Amino acid sequence: MSAYDFAVTVKTQYLPEQSNPDQGNFVFTYTITIRNTGSIAAQLISRHWVITDASNHVQEVRGLGVVGHQPLLQPGEQFEYSSGTQIATPQGSMAGEYFCVAEDGHRFEVTIPEFVLSLPRALH
Repeated sequence: MSAYDFAVTVKTQYLPEQSNPDQGNFVFTYTITIRNTGSIAAQLISRHWVITDASNHVQEVRGLGVVGHQPLLQPGEQFEYSSGTQIATPQGSMAGEYFCVAEDGHRFEVTIPEFVLSLPRALH
């Protein structure tokens, strides 16, 4: 086990009530769970997202913390939050990194694996 490691899981949902497909506006929410799987406490300091729609239009988002928090996670602890994004196509993807600092001062990045934003499939 690495001393500096977080595991990231993601759940997404399309929000039809906030979207306007005729205007090219598709809104998605995502819930992220971050678990400290390392052996030392570490704090999530900032984030970097790359959001890509089906037309290969890319948005980059950088900022401190997540939803106003910079959680300090002891080994085995987790933090869950929900946020959202909008894209101009019915499908897209997100990926990124969290930048963290361990309590011993070591700085490290946690990769957020790419995940898909997509409308639910309708049966015809």
